[in-house]
Amino acid sequence: MQRFNHVAMTVPADLLDERGRCDILRFYGDVFGWTEMPVLTRNRERLVLRAHSNEQFVFLVAGDPPMQTAASDHFGLSVGSTRELDELLARAREWARKDPRVAIEDRSVEDHHGVLSLTSFYVGFLLPLRVEVQCFEWAAGLGPASLPERE
Repeated sequence: MQRFNHVAMTVPADLLDERGRCDILRFYGDVFGWTEMPVLTRNRERLVLRAHSNEQFVFLVAGDPPMQTAASDHFGLSVGSTRELDELLARAREWARKDPRVAIEDRSVEDHHGVLSLTSFYVGFLLPLRVEVQCFEWAAGLGPASLPERE
């Protein structure tokens, strides 16, 4: 079965200098547990954030022009429980108290016709795409592979 394994973004070279990389690594490391793939790092050229697996990563490359996105542009990260989502949100909020560059769109819950309850929040820091953290809670007998009938 196919699965997503990475997202790539073009960013300004200045963001990938030593200070920028350090800021990115501290935030995404503290909030999400992501780490640097140091063998792939090139000063002012490239940074790869390992998202808990060598086959899941965020690829940042310097380029001109850098990626331009709308405020709603993001990529999604799924977690297994609302408790885990709330822990990530608490860590992001702690960062936001210390650093005004952190942008958070607070936790919300959407009910999808009793089939799915979707809890999420958005967080952005320095990168052109925000991260939407989501927790899927399926109704009894349904799950990620279910295909609900049309209304």
